[in-house]
Amino acid sequence: MSILVVRHGQTEWSLSGQHTSTTDVPLTPVGEQQARDLAPVFTGRTLAAVLVSPRERARRTAELAGLTPTDTDENLVEWDYGPYEGRSTPEISAEIGRPWSVWHDGVVQGDGPGETVQQVATRAREVLRRAEALEGDGDVVLVAHGHFLRVLLATWLGLSPTAGALFALEAGTWGELGHEHGRRVLVRWSVPPVE
Repeated sequence: MSILVVRHGQTEWSLSGQHTSTTDVPLTPVGEQQARDLAPVFTGRTLAAVLVSPRERARRTAELAGLTPTDTDENLVEWDYGPYEGRSTPEISAEIGRPWSVWHDGVVQGDGPGETVQQVATRAREVLRRAEALEGDGDVVLVAHGHFLRVLLATWLGLSPTAGALFALEAGTWGELGHEHGRRVLVRWSVPPVE
């Protein structure tokens, strides 16, 4: 059985490159169509569980893709960007006077809000533990967010969570995590709704 991951459809902020975690930005019309176009991915599959982030953009993506969530999981929320919420990488880089990367520079400023990549990985490990416990009767679908799912993939593969930087995941795409010869593998990644 597999763990299928779905990044929510396009939002205005995903289109503009703004970091979106706690802000509940709705899907654009393009994002809604991306979600509808995902439905065939799940046709004919036996689904043991569908776990969805509580954010509107993820819940709406699941709904439009024809998925019935079995649970909303708070661990599936996006990386908490703290003071960088709603800001783009070029904006942040200009402010600090050098190229900035969420993967290597992080977002936590002193004791302020935001998560480290290690904190995101802790949530990802919990989601994977839960998904593996559920997948005996079929595939488990996780509907969530870009950076979180990239950390989840790195964690699945036994890599440092910062290796998520290497796995771009477009809005409205999906991937599959599985096994080969008893090892965790990446089966497919960032697959558009219509191949």
